[in-house]
Amino acid sequence: MSNDASEQATQRQGRGSPRQATPLERHFERIVTPFAEFVQSQTTSSILLLACTLAALFLANSAWAPDYRAWVEMPLGVHLGPWGFEQSLRHWINDALMSLFFFVIGLEIKREVLAGDLSDMRQARLLIVTAAGGMAVPALIYLSINVSGPQVHGWGIPMATDTAFALGVMALLGDRVPRSLVMFLAGFAIVDDIGAVLVIAAFYTSNIAAAPMLMAGVFLSLLILLNVLGVRASWIYIAVGALLWVAVLQSGLHASIAGVVVAMTIPARPKVGPSRLLRQLSRLGRRLEVRRRREPDVLGDQRQHALVQRIQDSARRATTPLQRWEHLLERPVALLVLPVFALANAGVPLGWDGLGDSLTQPVTLGVALGMVLGKFVGITGMCWLGLRLKLGSLPQGVRLREVAGVGLLGGMGFTMAIFIASLGFEQAPDTLYQAKAGILFGSLVAGVAGYLWLRRVASQREAAGA
Repeated sequence: MSNDASEQATQRQGRGSPRQATPLERHFERIVTPFAEFVQSQTTSSILLLACTLAALFLANSAWAPDYRAWVEMPLGVHLGPWGFEQSLRHWINDALMSLFFFVIGLEIKREVLAGDLSDMRQARLLIVTAAGGMAVPALIYLSINVSGPQVHGWGIPMATDTAFALGVMALLGDRVPRSLVMFLAGFAIVDDIGAVLVIAAFYTSNIAAAPMLMAGVFLSLLILLNVLGVRASWIYIAVGALLWVAVLQSGLHASIAGVVVAMTIPARPKVGPSRLLRQLSRLGRRLEVRRRREPDVLGDQRQHALVQRIQDSARRATTPLQRWEHLLERPVALLVLPVFALANAGVPLGWDGLGDSLTQPVTLGVALGMVLGKFVGITGMCWLGLRLKLGSLPQGVRLREVAGVGLLGGMGFTMAIFIASLGFEQAPDTLYQAKAGILFGSLVAGVAGYLWLRRVASQREAAGA
């Protein structure tokens, strides 16, 4: 083959193969929307959460129960000479690892407030009213059963909704559920998370120590200053955020609050605007085309590789740190942090002989009824009231009876409910076990009832359409 023929073949290869990928690779590189990725991650997380919950229950009620308890209470810490810091494995998971969970929640809240459903008050009003009812009624039902004594501290337990489990159950219905209903549930869950964070910060904290609180304020001010100055380097936010976490932990506030606070300081503005990005990509694209004609294989051309890296850097600067961090941490938190939390906290020794008695305890009954009945009445009732008062409108294709199904699924409060129970009854293990039993029972009933309700509504919709 002559040199001209060889060059023409190379050019044809370059034109015909803009992507150096096999058909199998191209099959797995489909473009999906960010919301679809979110739902997929939550669905997978719900499966892992369920598996770890069942594993924890099995271990806590088997011959390995002593080993399981020894594992979750295993002391871990850091010691440097006379100075040391030590906590149990369960506390490290609940105080440190779960801070990442709350950090992601904070990023989602900030994004929704700035550019999501909560950015427009006309859209947000109905979600806020609905979520408020879904938090207030369960708490009132719990308090009506536990009117006095230390058990009263559990009023916040049935208020929370576990988005992963709720979306996982809804995903089982597939296309029979309107996508707008899934979006309504996701938006409602964000408001619910805001309420849960505020409840933890205001009511589930110990005595506040002034000096560490002052240091936390200094670190928070530094993070805000970095944001205002336009600093985008991840490492400095990580370093100052870690110091803020230690200060919050020492202050008496729960360390999970630090995750939300740090998330609020993460920059939400890109360093490069769309117009500038397009100009840069156009200039770099022309230079890349010249290099590609000379050498179609990027591996054999370092200059071409450098141009590709510059294109990647330009695109990266055109996205916001908030979006990048949320996308980076969403899956690890959903697929690792939450399952590990469930494995360490869901191990409730049920005691099958006395299971009936335990389910009739005031704390267990208050939690379970609050999660199932309270969420259903609160969400459905307040949504109906909001519609009557014309505070907002439901998404297209969603009716009040679908919202009732969301109200039942909202009773699946597993992750956040166990977290709040651990804070409220940390010094009362027997009461904590009763609360966890109520959470497990209530979440199971709410999930099954919500699935059956939405399936019946979908069947009625299909029959009407036929």
